[in-house]
Amino acid sequence: MKEGDFVYIDYVGKVKDSGEIFDITNEQAARKEGAWKEGFKYGPVPIVVGADFVLPGLNDVLIEMNVGENKKVEIKPDRAFGERKAEYVKLIPEARFKEQGVEVEAGQFVTINRLHGRVLSVDGGRVNVDFNHPLAGKTLVYDLTVVGKIEDTAEKVQGLIYYFVGIDKEGSNVVIKESEAEVEFERKQDVHTEAKEMIATNVLKYVKGIKKVKFIDIFEKTVKDSDKETV
Repeated sequence: MKEGDFVYIDYVGKVKDSGEIFDITNEQAARKEGAWKEGFKYGPVPIVVGADFVLPGLNDVLIEMNVGENKKVEIKPDRAFGERKAEYVKLIPEARFKEQGVEVEAGQFVTINRLHGRVLSVDGGRVNVDFNHPLAGKTLVYDLTVVGKIEDTAEKVQGLIYYFVGIDKEGSNVVIKESEAEVEFERKQDVHTEAKEMIATNVLKYVKGIKKVKFIDIFEKTVKDSDKETV
């Protein structure tokens, strides 16, 4: 692989010390590991090699892999979610949560100033919250497979759509017209402006030859609307 390549990957991610599965894309493996979840969308994930779509440690490995290859790799914290930092554990007045009608307890996840953290303890009117990533300081083990490489321009755009908003080919239509990509979503209300901007930014950055991204909303008259027309 080389930086900028679009590929599909399958993986099982575990915490080395505990063996806990924290991320898995392959449905068969999920069932085998007892980690299968009803309603979860399994399948290979499209990513851009070397573009921060996966952990730095996974990018390091992907660069050295070929299509169809499988590797079991160990990733240290400095190439995963970083080391734990004591300054990310903070004491917050319990009253601040009560003002918002929230009763906190140990183990609960909370959001303060757009930062996500886990409550470690509640004592004496103070809440001890850990804002470190849950996997910070942990060595991770991945069973990684490069399933395939994406060469088609429309499929690359579709891959980015799936990566950012989880909508597959059945939920969207991509048409390439010279240097322009036209995107239409089956359910328009599912994709907000911010998400479209993110998709467009990455298409323009990583899909060679595309200089413009156009999102199309088409509204058609329904049978019920036609019935309302007067002659």
